[in-house]
This record gives sequence, structure tokens and C-alpha cells, in this order.
Amino acid sequence: MTQKLNPNKLLLSKWTSTTPKNKEKHFIVTRLIRDEEEVVIDVILEAVYTKNTYQFPWQALLDDLWQQGWL
Repeated sequence: MTQKLNPNKLLLSKWTSTTPKNKEKHFIVTRLIRDEEEVVIDVILEAVYTKNTYQFPWQALLDDLWQQGWL
């Protein structure tokens, strides 16, 4: 079963990395990056432990590297 995500509802959602690095396991979506047509293209994830931020396409959250929620 493929996971479906609505990119417009990702803001403040919680994610768990299945391959944590530098004690960064839990993340929260802090910002949505949109194009000129207001379509979500990227997300900013903030690591809860270190407060580091990362930007990547929202579709990356569909990979096996991420699980929705904090586990």
C-alpha cells in the first residue's frame, strides 16, 4: 500500500527518520516552500534534538527513510 500525503497539510507534521544521524531522529515540518502558482515544492524539516534544519522536496517523505509521527 502506498502512502498518500497532501502537501498542503504537512505544516507542523511530525516525522521519524528510520536512519538517524547525529542523534537526529525526530523532526517537525516548520515551513512549506511554494512556487509561483502556490504549489508546495519543498519542505523545511527541523530536528527536534539539535534544531538543525533541512530543505528537500516534500515527496522525499514518501521514501522508506521516513515514518509519519514520532516513534
